[in-house]
Amino acid sequence: MPEIVRSVKGTRDLLPEEIRLWQKVEEEARAAFRAYNFMEIRTPVLEHTSLFARSVGADTDIVSKEMFTFEDRDGESLTLRPEATASVVRAYIEHRLFNEGGIHKLFYLGPMFRRERPQKGRYRQFYQIGAEVLGSDEPETDVDALEMLHALLVMRLRLRDSRLLVNSVGCPRCRPSYVSALRHALENVKDRLCADCQRRSQTNPLRVLDCKVEADQPIIATLPTILDYLCVECREHFDAVKRGLDERAIEYQVTPRLVRGLDYYVRTTFEITSGALGAQNAVAGGGRYDGLAELLGGPQAPGFGFAIGEDRLVLAYGAVEDRAGAEDLIYIAWLEESSLRPAAELARELRQENLRVELLFHPMKFKKSLAAASKMTATFSVIIGPNEASTGRFAVKNMSTGEQEPVERARIADYLRAKLKELNH
Repeated sequence: MPEIVRSVKGTRDLLPEEIRLWQKVEEEARAAFRAYNFMEIRTPVLEHTSLFARSVGADTDIVSKEMFTFEDRDGESLTLRPEATASVVRAYIEHRLFNEGGIHKLFYLGPMFRRERPQKGRYRQFYQIGAEVLGSDEPETDVDALEMLHALLVMRLRLRDSRLLVNSVGCPRCRPSYVSALRHALENVKDRLCADCQRRSQTNPLRVLDCKVEADQPIIATLPTILDYLCVECREHFDAVKRGLDERAIEYQVTPRLVRGLDYYVRTTFEITSGALGAQNAVAGGGRYDGLAELLGGPQAPGFGFAIGEDRLVLAYGAVEDRAGAEDLIYIAWLEESSLRPAAELARELRQENLRVELLFHPMKFKKSLAAASKMTATFSVIIGPNEASTGRFAVKNMSTGEQEPVERARIADYLRAKLKELNH
């Protein structure tokens, strides 16, 4: 017998019993984006490697260690996208959306790829839900996007123990002086840090602040913070963001050493954590990237965006409670061959009424048919035998209580809809 072909390490299949949570999360995300007038964009999974080397940063772990990069038959270097912001900005430039003027508010959902060590909530093929605002450098833009994210995670999905952490990472005018001070401070402690941080202290000192190694955290806590080095414009921008969050009653915590793992961020950076996730508790993050469009060969287009780790969000959402229970199922049981046609007609009509219906086509005895309905966790079964078909009154059985009631054929859809509404309220 041939060896079983299994999924690639760090990837997994999302099976039907899991997918309902994903669908609920994505449904709520789309509703939140719609409320704030964000439009969907879909970009390719494959991009030129240079896109991420230029935008994310050649010295970041993503580019240097984590990307899935290969040469195609023409010798061109291609990469499976490790994140989507660079792709969205690339599309914005390539299709000259800036010529339309105004602000572009875009969102996306889809798979990303990084060769990380697989663990709970972190996979080599993972999924993100994200949003980008291009064309505005106003701090109110930052606040509005954070309000939308708060509405999705806290108000719609009721994420437990969530915290919004905010910081400013300055701009190209004030950040160099901070990086210089940080590099100097690291000289005295780098030998006590992990091997990655020892390397980062030379190549990109800001990445040290993003280290997740527990033993390094007390040392990192003693390093200088960028808030002491902000220029006047960056400080005013950050103050305006905090003021806007206060005015909208969105709780937050200033975290002076919070940075993002990508080089294109300036000014506002943030992260949202959830107490439902344990140690790996970050569920969303992002910030402002005012120079990214120019870096990719486009015109000036300040931007602000975020990405939600959908894998972790689904874990957090499912950990709170099983609110997204399976949609109610109507099972149609037919008892003799002559009952199959009216059963099929009823199934078609109920499906046209947007009810979820199961009809099996192989003949079964009555008890076995209802056992199948129970196994599928059907809410109601509609029983159609020769007597029911001739009288036009079908038996509707509540599978939880066992109660059964004859219902006129013409009233079946309205009856089921009313009963389902009672059960779900």
